[in-house]
Amino acid sequence: MYSVSDLKKGLKIEVDGQPCEIVEFQFVKPGKGQALYRCKIRNLLSGGTVEKTFRAADKIDETNCFEKALTYSYHDGNNYVFMDDDTYEQVLVGADALGDSVKYLQEDMQVKVLFHNDRAIGVTLPNFIETVILETEPGARGDTATNVLKPAKVEGGLEIAVPLFVKEGDRVRIDTRTGDYADRVKS
Repeated sequence: MYSVSDLKKGLKIEVDGQPCEIVEFQFVKPGKGQALYRCKIRNLLSGGTVEKTFRAADKIDETNCFEKALTYSYHDGNNYVFMDDDTYEQVLVGADALGDSVKYLQEDMQVKVLFHNDRAIGVTLPNFIETVILETEPGARGDTATNVLKPAKVEGGLEIAVPLFVKEGDRVRIDTRTGDYADRVKS
């Protein structure tokens, strides 16, 4: 059990039998009365968010969640297969648990898989991935007065906006949190 004073952003708790993560946290001390703790909480199973207020005397349940570092192996049609490097055990993760992370998965990528009651419910990717530009338009010469971007398709079918100097075959780094181009990787 957590005390309300233990709450902080990123903490995983159990609310009404559902695993949740605190997204925003605010301490409020009104002029008279008891101190309040306002939290925005995201349900880890459904992805929905809700605001909840706790009093200073409340107790909050710990959730049965843990993260494990796994390596992405392949997609078998229905599930994505990850492998534990220590035990060589394979873990199947459904597309619903991955969400938009599917676009960034690459073979042999190290990820953190979040489990709740021994069921995979989410995946945390590395902040940046490196990939190759498969197709893009050539940049127009002299069109560099401002930060002009052009569309480019990368491995895995993802489409991103890149600067004009990036060409097909270039290796680039993408921020997986935003989906934006970060920089070009020197070979």
